[in-house]
Amino acid sequence: MIEFLKISNLALMDEASLEFSEGFTVVTGETGAGKSVLLGALSMLAGNRFGREIIKSGADICKVEAVFSFNDTSKIDSVISQFGAPKCEDGNLFVSRAISRTKSGRCFVNGSPVPLSSLAAIGGLIMDFHGPCEPQKLFSQTNQLDMLDRFGKHDKLLSEYGELYNERKAVLESIENLRNTKNLGADEAEFLRRRIAEIDAVNPSDESVAELENLSKLAEKASVIVEKGSAISQLLDGDGGACEILAAANRLASEFVGAGDAADSLVARLESASMELSDIASDFESLARESEMGEAEIESIRGRMSAWLNLARKYGASPALVRKAREDMKSRIANQSDVEATLKKLSEKEFELAKKMLPLASELLKKRLASAKILESEVEKILSKLGFKRAAFKISVEDKKILDSLGGSACEFLFSANAGHPPAPLAKIASSGELARVMLSIKTVLAEADSTPVLVFDEVDSNIGGEIGAEVGGQLSKLSKGRQVFCVTHLPQVAAWGNSHFLVEKTQDDDSTKVSILRLPVSGERRVAELARMLGDRRSASAIAHAKKLLAEHSQKRFS
Repeated sequence: MIEFLKISNLALMDEASLEFSEGFTVVTGETGAGKSVLLGALSMLAGNRFGREIIKSGADICKVEAVFSFNDTSKIDSVISQFGAPKCEDGNLFVSRAISRTKSGRCFVNGSPVPLSSLAAIGGLIMDFHGPCEPQKLFSQTNQLDMLDRFGKHDKLLSEYGELYNERKAVLESIENLRNTKNLGADEAEFLRRRIAEIDAVNPSDESVAELENLSKLAEKASVIVEKGSAISQLLDGDGGACEILAAANRLASEFVGAGDAADSLVARLESASMELSDIASDFESLARESEMGEAEIESIRGRMSAWLNLARKYGASPALVRKAREDMKSRIANQSDVEATLKKLSEKEFELAKKMLPLASELLKKRLASAKILESEVEKILSKLGFKRAAFKISVEDKKILDSLGGSACEFLFSANAGHPPAPLAKIASSGELARVMLSIKTVLAEADSTPVLVFDEVDSNIGGEIGAEVGGQLSKLSKGRQVFCVTHLPQVAAWGNSHFLVEKTQDDDSTKVSILRLPVSGERRVAELARMLGDRRSASAIAHAKKLLAEHSQKRFS
């Protein structure tokens, strides 16, 4: 669950620090008050994309921080460790995200920076959003199939099938590429062989190329090094050279020994300098001797370097790229020499993979049919509580007769709100109010089969009346058992169900507009007044009495 949330400079909000509790949290406020600010903050933490326009006017950066707590962090830890973030401590996960006007955005998990894609992966694991556009997702048969598979817990079977599907897909692509590969003519094959021989002559290993580059540098300076190196050695260590002068200085300095720490230190430094200069002179002499090269040797090195640079220009600047080019050419020649045999081998492998996939697809179809019947029944039970006394919810599952990425079968959700009307696809018959209730029913059933700890609903009660609203609130309250549920609502019948109630208010003056979020006491005058406002008039005695009644009734139901 989310324990703590801090929002800074988001939309119209300056700053807010909020603490949350378990169960069902409702968020209310007048139309246009900015209720979406809270959901926007949660959406940011879930890794959804936002532009700089969400930053509060006059601010440079928008930031959202949160603390999530878990009884068991093993699943979270296994995910965040893949992104290089530290594991959770004491059951807490720390997440923050900042969006700047002038810099790129930053995301942190347990204090470690992660890319937005990693934050999205973590957010998808701990939060699930259901907003006004959510019913539109019900129109997609791919999404419907995903919902059915989630409900039926077909993950293991889908994973096993998916591995074989990906392997078979790669084999089919290899077959297609091989069939489309242009046949090599005799001249082309000979050309590739000559290029391979050209590479082999250079032997472009990492070590040999590095050695060649050093030799090339030395060859270009060989004559200078021989001439000047010997001259330097003579100046340092020849008659009257620097080494001889330093030796004389050392003899004079030897008389300083015992004259105190400062004198001893100078004597030691002079001795060290004398030894170092002698070594330098010797090294210059050795370098000069080792650099002696004949013209033939220098030309040979130049020729080898030229050959390497020629390969680098053709295939890439690193030895690894040149070696890869060689292997690619070798592979083309090898494949060309036995295309039919290679195709036969690949075709046999594709056949064996398909043979393994068929029983898995058959088993998946069987499980989907069984899960569909159970899901139909569970959804219809909830629909009846949400005002559909004669509604029918059906799931059509069909065998597609192909081994596709979805497991070889497809499903479609069908719905009828009234008796005597056969179920039809959702997109064709459902109104927005009906869709909202169908969506809530499906999500309620799925949530009970799902482990997502935080569910966020944005005005899921749109186009729903007060009586049905009370049932919607009851379903959301039921969902919150064992997880945390947030709901932005405009219905007092839903708001009264909340274990926690947050009020969003907007204030304006001549120069600015601000949004604030206030936690209302679970029972108290402020919450009664807010429910009375939602009922029509916060000053009306009847509205106040109705608000108190709603709170009293739902308080008993919540704890029953």
